[in-house]
Amino acid sequence: MDLVAKGHIQEARNFFNTFREDHEMMHLRDLQKLEGVLSPTHLKEMEFAHSLRQSKFNIKICEYSYELLLQHLHSTQSTTILGIINEHINFQVTSGQPSLISDDPEAVTLTGSSQEAANQTNQKEIHWGLLEDSLEERLEKAGALLSDSEKGDGEAKEGENDESKKRSTEVGKQGGSVKKIKKDKGGSATGKSAKPEANTVSAAPRVKPELPLPIIPTEVEHSILDDLRNRVQLSSAALPSVSFYTFINTHNSLSCSSISHDGSLVAGGFSDSSLKVWDMAKLGQQPSTSLSQGENDASQNEQMLGKSGEKRQYTLFQGHSGPVYAASFSPLGDFLLSSSADSTIRLWSTKLDANLVCYKGHNYPVWDVQFSPAGHYFASSSHDRTARIWSVDRIRPLRIMAGHLSDVDCVQWHVNCNYIATGSSDKTVRLWDVQSGECVRVFVGHRGMILSLAMSPDGRYMASGDEDGTIMMWDLSSGRCVTPLVGHTSCVWSLAFSSEGAILASGSADCTVKLWDVNTSTKVSRIEEKNGNTNNRLRSLKTLTTKSTPVNALRFSRRNLLFAAGALAKNA
Repeated sequence: MDLVAKGHIQEARNFFNTFREDHEMMHLRDLQKLEGVLSPTHLKEMEFAHSLRQSKFNIKICEYSYELLLQHLHSTQSTTILGIINEHINFQVTSGQPSLISDDPEAVTLTGSSQEAANQTNQKEIHWGLLEDSLEERLEKAGALLSDSEKGDGEAKEGENDESKKRSTEVGKQGGSVKKIKKDKGGSATGKSAKPEANTVSAAPRVKPELPLPIIPTEVEHSILDDLRNRVQLSSAALPSVSFYTFINTHNSLSCSSISHDGSLVAGGFSDSSLKVWDMAKLGQQPSTSLSQGENDASQNEQMLGKSGEKRQYTLFQGHSGPVYAASFSPLGDFLLSSSADSTIRLWSTKLDANLVCYKGHNYPVWDVQFSPAGHYFASSSHDRTARIWSVDRIRPLRIMAGHLSDVDCVQWHVNCNYIATGSSDKTVRLWDVQSGECVRVFVGHRGMILSLAMSPDGRYMASGDEDGTIMMWDLSSGRCVTPLVGHTSCVWSLAFSSEGAILASGSADCTVKLWDVNTSTKVSRIEEKNGNTNNRLRSLKTLTTKSTPVNALRFSRRNLLFAAGALAKNA
């Protein structure tokens, strides 16, 4: 970059090509960006190049290695190398033995104006707890009122036939459970974090909502409490059951998939701009038993019929004019959001099988869209380097979050709806205050673009997954990485916490679902942090391998059944 700035373009190109291979494994995407720098003008316009030139690399190194390095430099009288080190590198010397670079997310970070700004941002106070006087708190009180005999009965039932009960009520394959599914759909996102018996949640502080939230119907509260009574308590010794939905014959056209909160509906977004929704209760039934309700509704019947006039197994939604990149079900399951390369977001009704609204605001493809845990509000992220907050009753965004240096690839709501997190191709994750639109946290440590995010049910932790297969667990209050999770060999497309937050599930393009023990590792890391050793990983509990299906969607139900989805890929 210095050679380019001084006009020595050919020398810069030769230098770049000579040393490129040394950095391809760790910094391939950065090299691809720098390859396009062909003139001093390009150098000034590129924010990434500017930040590199203005910053120093902060490198953690143990005392023993540091002494060896100094001895070598002085014995060989490498004044040029010493000059480069003084100008561009800041060594952070630590006590102890050498460790692997993959064990520490902050082994190599940029320090300088950008890092100082991030540190200053991370000093801001955030309220990460659950909402006060919320459904969770009321359910806690209701749970406390249960007698010991009732609790004992609930546990006995759970142990005896919980597996069959979960499958019948949540997947909805038995006819008698369909009505219950529709009732159970409501408020399941808030129910996701409602855990009367979990210590982590009861210990979480209570905060006031910054947004006016919709009122949750009484019957929905009852259904959530019923689910919680029958919920399986997961731990390292009790792993979840998994229901995997496989898309076949997609011919590599599936762009995204989404699962409703109880697993009764599965949506797929395709590169031909179509959106398809499957009802698990109707799947596999004879065509005559699954006719659309309104006999005079010609448009609905046309939607449900294939080219040959045969009955389709899914409902087809058409309206986008580009590939559909993301889909998200509302907590009640009655609405579905989709985002597309055509720069728009569409709201669909799963009851009416119709498009209700087309939201326009982004200028480029919209990579992700997510309903808030309470419904009504949703967030989107785009190639235009912004994230936006919307409400379903307004066609323009309520807030625009700008600050990322590259595409915002994924977005996730905090459980109390006061914050959203965004993951970007600039390798950072940011946390934004919904009310003010300000960035309140910047998480630095990933070495690839961030593709997936998940919030713990108590609101304290966040997990992020990147294109290299690395997952990081962050403490929202301090802004620091608790521990990296290393195990996947390809992109991490989806993350999900279990209902009580004990287990984290990750789905990857390497055709596996991995389950990680959250509680043990976070407790251990806090103890080790006091001793100055934070090089700790989450314990991997189990790896579930698919035959040949990359996993692009995960969701835990309120009863802790894990749903996953992906498209069968032909072996190369």
